[in-house]
Amino acid sequence: MSTIYQPLPEFAHLDAQDPGLLRAVSEGQARLTPEQGLDLLTNAPLHTLGRYADARCRSIHGDRVRTFIIDRNINYTNICTAKCIFCAFKRKGDEHDAYTLEHEELYQKVQELSDIGGTQILMQGGMNPNLPLDWYLELLNGIRERFPHVKIHAFSPPELIEFVHFFNPPGKTLVEKVQWVLIRLKEAGMGSLPGGGGEIFAPAVRTKIGLGKCDMDAWLQVMYAAHSLGMFTSASMMYGHIEGYADRVHHMRSVRHWQDKAIRDFGTGEVPTQVASDPTVKNPETGGHYLGFISWPFQPDNTALGRLPHWPTADDIDPETGETLPFPGDVVAKLDGSGTKDLDSRFGRRLRLAGSTEYLRTQAVSRLMMDNIYSIGSSWVTMGPHIGQVALRYGANDMGSVMMEENVVSSAGTTYCLDEAVLCRLIRNAGFIPAQRDTVYDVIKTHTGPESPDLKVKDWSEHRTKRLHIESEAEASPTVSVTIGES
Repeated sequence: MSTIYQPLPEFAHLDAQDPGLLRAVSEGQARLTPEQGLDLLTNAPLHTLGRYADARCRSIHGDRVRTFIIDRNINYTNICTAKCIFCAFKRKGDEHDAYTLEHEELYQKVQELSDIGGTQILMQGGMNPNLPLDWYLELLNGIRERFPHVKIHAFSPPELIEFVHFFNPPGKTLVEKVQWVLIRLKEAGMGSLPGGGGEIFAPAVRTKIGLGKCDMDAWLQVMYAAHSLGMFTSASMMYGHIEGYADRVHHMRSVRHWQDKAIRDFGTGEVPTQVASDPTVKNPETGGHYLGFISWPFQPDNTALGRLPHWPTADDIDPETGETLPFPGDVVAKLDGSGTKDLDSRFGRRLRLAGSTEYLRTQAVSRLMMDNIYSIGSSWVTMGPHIGQVALRYGANDMGSVMMEENVVSSAGTTYCLDEAVLCRLIRNAGFIPAQRDTVYDVIKTHTGPESPDLKVKDWSEHRTKRLHIESEAEASPTVSVTIGES
């Protein structure tokens, strides 16, 4: 059922840093153009971005509560057909540490999550051609039957595209084929889709860093197919490598555009109780759309991409003027995603990593650009707990998960792990009330009283940041697990 939906108005004639425009954007009365978004990302003072991103967040989520979730990121296999040069996790299948977990092993992981009050598993893996559809259906049915209280947030768009390739479902279009697969996964217990594999949408970048992974159109169409079935999804972006600043804005705008399309075509459905939405666009029969967006900087350790020379090198200095040549990613990047690698012979051969300031800038712009996305998540897993805490003042409303387990990002060098008490303390010390949420951002428990996890702690030395994985000696496989709080 289609509904009438009008995006917020744009005021392209105004300067991006015009206080009136930024105030209107923060109040949900105006929409940034891509050009304005790029100007803010590259030129606006950091404190200005923080001020207005925080104001926009407060207009949606209020001044008091900021959330987190207790879940577990389960990577069921590391065998993968893609050849992403930013990944340190994948295996081809013939290595000693290639693995696919048995169903009983996966059930044990869910049990451990359930034992600590977890409510969601985020289940993703490599694109393993050896697993039939029945393997996934049996797994999902088993989890649902044993743990009906645990929501299954699983299978990113690249995985769904490979499911289409592996299982050859009926359908005239890609959307129809994805729908066929999703219907069966949904009937078996899958509830929602994570936004993994987003990376950067711009074709020039994506084909360079993610050979064998689905392109932008396929990624977005998978999510649209999920939305057509009433499923909620998230979106992601990984930056700080070979891309230009315009590529980041193009990525944000693409998600925003397809969110407009989903709301226009399917309504907003059964949205979180906190969402203040226009009742004229509700459609409880479908209503699927993006609920959240999270972005993080590329982690270079143990990756082929991380071995590129860091810009600027000696060859990036003009010998006649002595000036530094532009970063090749910026030369290639276009706001409409049309940039091509031939625009700069150095493209894809230089790395520009993103640090804490760059992270905060990008997150703040994502909150301001993506006016139709409910949640912006803080990426403390990659940036560390304290930058993650600061991110709550730069547009983020959610601190994500306690991260009971994670294998992909940590393979590239990130090892941050927090328990629930520390996560609550970070939120509280940022000036907010911590609250545990569920998959669709409804609050399960607000931690205001003396029994709150952080307020019960007597000795904080027992709650220091831990390594994410505790591996057995002489490990023969990369299967890892960690108990929250374990050193």
